[in-house]
Order: sequence, then C-alpha cells, then structure tokens
Amino acid sequence: MAPILGHPFRVLVYTIKAFALGHVAVTYGYSCGYGWGPSMLPTFLTMDEWFVTDRSYRRGRGVRVGDCVVYSIPVEPGEEGIKRVLGMPGDYVLLNSPGVGSGNMIQVPKGHCYIVGDNLPWSRDSRDFGPLPMGLIKGKVIAKVSMNGWWPFNWFSKVESGLQPVSNSSET
Repeated sequence: MAPILGHPFRVLVYTIKAFALGHVAVTYGYSCGYGWGPSMLPTFLTMDEWFVTDRSYRRGRGVRVGDCVVYSIPVEPGEEGIKRVLGMPGDYVLLNSPGVGSGNMIQVPKGHCYIVGDNLPWSRDSRDFGPLPMGLIKGKVIAKVSMNGWWPFNWFSKVESGLQPVSNSSET
C-alpha cells in the first residue's frame, strides 16, 4: 500500500509547501501591483504602470516622510491606494492645500501618518479623511515597472523620496 500512497501524497505535500512559501514571500517580502489614477502625477503615470512594494514596511515600520506607501483606503473598504507620507506622529502639517482655505495646521496623532498625493487637486488623501492609522499601511513602493525594451533590468526604476530639503541661504 505504500507505493500507492507514497507518490501522490509526496506531490501533495510539496505543492502545499510551495503555496505556503509563496504566501509568505508575497505577504512579508515583496509584491507587485497595478496602479492607476491621476493623484500621483507626475511621479507615476495615470495608467499601465506596475509597482514593486516592500512589505517589510507594513504597519508603518521604517516609513519616513517622503516615502510612497501602499495603504488600505479607510473610506473604501477593500481598496488600496498609493500616496506620499507628508507627516509622521508629532509633526505639524497644513490641513488644506497650500493657498486654498485656511492656514490651519494639525499635529499628527500618535500611531498615525499624514499622506497626500503629488497631484493635490486630483488626490483624495488625509486632507479628506484625516490622518491615516499606521496599521493601514501595506508597504513602501520601492520601484515602478514599465516594460520598455527587451532588457528586463531596464524595466525597473527606483522610486525616490521626491521631497527636497529647505535651503537656508542668507545671501543678499
């Protein structure tokens, strides 16, 4: 009876192990996803762009101001979005877009971050639904994928912070 159960059972066990390893790699390692919409122009295209996400940054671990993150949209259950982190816990951020509305500022509460899109007029972000709980962050976008040409190494481009430090030049 061993020869009858040996081979199919072994194939089943190896298949289950492969699926478990794939699940762990995608959940806790890296994943690739599709994005669309005008809220992150000019950093990302409006269509036909894929992103590589590092899932070790989930729940806000190691995320800094300027990073692009994948997050669960709090007002649309089951949907994910990509935005840039503008404020971390304790930071003061402008409540509205610059030059629009009042100049009120808020302090980002503990356990939250403030996210905005790069294209402010077309972005639904923390200005609409408030500071984002860190637990909703799924990972950090580390690269964008655009399949131009035949060489696979040219398909990936690193996603940079995009924020520039303020220069204090006292030249007159």
